[in-house]
Amino acid sequence: MRATWNGATIAQSDDTVVVEGNHYFPRDSVNDAYLIPSDTHTTCPWKGQASYYTLQVGDQQNRDAAWFYSTPSDAARRIAGRVAFWRGVTIEP
Repeated sequence: MRATWNGATIAQSDDTVVVEGNHYFPRDSVNDAYLIPSDTHTTCPWKGQASYYTLQVGDQQNRDAAWFYSTPSDAARRIAGRVAFWRGVTIEP
């Protein structure tokens, strides 16, 4: 699977985990050059607290377009160490 935005490949891996329709990529398959840490956090009742990254490609930013769970709940342990995308990021084989 490949995650692209604004003409750039943000992540690529044959090892994604799908939860609630979202592909979670291994963290080491995500290109750090496009990530800016965000102060945004949300809480999922069954996965735990999510943290976010803003994507930056060239001079364009996509705020909080990537998220991850640093310490997911036991029910969501399959997504530990993984990152998912939304907000216009295309996920395709």
